[in-house]
Amino acid sequence: MRVVFMGTPEFAVPSLAALAADSRHEVVGVVTQPDRVNRRGGKVAFSPVKDWALAHGLPVYQPTTIRAEETLAQLRAWHADVFVVVAYGKILPAEVLRMPTYGCINVHASLLPKYRGAAPIQYSIWNGDTETGVTIMRLDEGMDTGDIVAQATIAVAEDDDVPALTEKLAVLGADVLTDVLRDLPAALAQARAQNHETATYTQKISKEEGHICWQHSAIALRRRVNALHANPGVYTRFRNRRLKLHRVAASSEATTCPPGAIVQMDTQGIHIATGDGILVAQLVQPENKKQMSAADFINGYQLRVGERFGESED
Repeated sequence: MRVVFMGTPEFAVPSLAALAADSRHEVVGVVTQPDRVNRRGGKVAFSPVKDWALAHGLPVYQPTTIRAEETLAQLRAWHADVFVVVAYGKILPAEVLRMPTYGCINVHASLLPKYRGAAPIQYSIWNGDTETGVTIMRLDEGMDTGDIVAQATIAVAEDDDVPALTEKLAVLGADVLTDVLRDLPAALAQARAQNHETATYTQKISKEEGHICWQHSAIALRRRVNALHANPGVYTRFRNRRLKLHRVAASSEATTCPPGAIVQMDTQGIHIATGDGILVAQLVQPENKKQMSAADFINGYQLRVGERFGESED
């Protein structure tokens, strides 16, 4: 089967690798987002998909717009049986959806129709889901509204953050994609429509949503850190400077200390009172500094029991 692969981030790489390793398929082209230029250093950064494709001798195409006639001509020239789309980053127009013999299929990181949109993995962790999964979907012109071809579930561990869960879902997605492509016509014949009435949408997460409010419960704050610390970041204030939280644990232990106050410090980390329970900060990042362990932060900044985080903002 002649396959055109369309994807950009690290999440897409296992699916591309699985296709390239399968002798039944030929990856005739890899389409990914244009290179980005680092604002500070001016260095050009390739997408993870481009890096992998070039390293394995696959042809790479990087259109600035998918609707340009030049782009459409290139896509037609590949004479693909199917386009496989994994986090490409752009909605495909109807003309592109109709090009391949079997249309376009997508690997989506949620159990559709739940968590359509931009941030399914973040919201799954943020909302405290105990399971999530991947959906292989036949693409249409809507936002994640196409028919479901296949799905698979995976447990969400209490300490899963977005990087960890993304890696798990990427591997799972590649496995399910491989199964679907073993007999794509049969899989498409069994596709089922989504229940649009139960659909939920995820929006792009703003930096402001990373602000810690210590009146929230420790469990809610742990979920926020796990969901958002990698992007856009989770932060509080300490001694009138911004402090990012990268790894935390939560305890239901009761305390009479006010929210944001340091209850104790030990080898586990910095125990901080919340609106319900105690949050234990284990990996932090002071403003304009690198990440450091709680122990290094305690020693370097001479923390004291009773000091409060977030007083100037919360």
